[in-house]
Amino acid sequence: MTAPVTDHAVLSLLNVESAYGPIKAIRGVSLQVRRGEIATVLGSNGAGKTTILKTISGIIDPRKGSVEFKGENITAQDPAFIVQQGLMHVPEGREVFPLLSVRDNLLMGAYTRSDRDGVARDMELVFSYFPILKERAAQDAGLLSGGQQQMLAISRALMANPDLILLDEPSLGLSPKLTKEIFEIVVRINRERGTTLLLVEQNASMALNAADYGYVLENGRIVMEDTCARLREKEDIKEFYLGMKEAGVRADRRWKKKKTWR
Repeated sequence: MTAPVTDHAVLSLLNVESAYGPIKAIRGVSLQVRRGEIATVLGSNGAGKTTILKTISGIIDPRKGSVEFKGENITAQDPAFIVQQGLMHVPEGREVFPLLSVRDNLLMGAYTRSDRDGVARDMELVFSYFPILKERAAQDAGLLSGGQQQMLAISRALMANPDLILLDEPSLGLSPKLTKEIFEIVVRINRERGTTLLLVEQNASMALNAADYGYVLENGRIVMEDTCARLREKEDIKEFYLGMKEAGVRADRRWKKKKTWR
């Protein structure tokens, strides 16, 4: 059953600034993710997308600003504490436990839970989303293909029965066909389970078609935000992210000439 998108923000960032040593990666980022929606952050490589997710999940402590999850301030909290609050992070590059079996990887995702019957039901549910994982349940995760490992990483997060999943570059290194399959399942998870997702992705076309609301990040700043339906129709997005340049547009035109931040 689909959970409706509400106006209630399950996640809020306010003027967040994070850095790697002297290098500022994100600068005054503010965004919201409403309960029941898929939100996406678009941007080129190095724009700061992954840093946003790492800051939310506690891997990086912000220098300024605040992060609220379900109305509680989780800024710079321990990642283990944040996981226990119901926030799961599927990192770039998948990061499965290669020497553990597929089934044990899934059980690792459920380590915060004590409801065995619920865990068993959720394992069967993720097997219904990704049947290949059921076939390979006893196999070491390190022997899976890249696409299968991505399926496992998403499923491991689902096993925690989270309120929010942070999904970092799920298409990385995958074929177009497999990327399409992964995104279809992500949308299905959102629609059927009502799971809220914040998606970071360089494949703007896939992200805009899957998500409800989008933010465009450039050099660590949000330069545009809107519903994904409207973003798909904006000329800047068409040109710089979807490769749909209008006839007569100068070849040296650059997004940086169109900054909306001050």
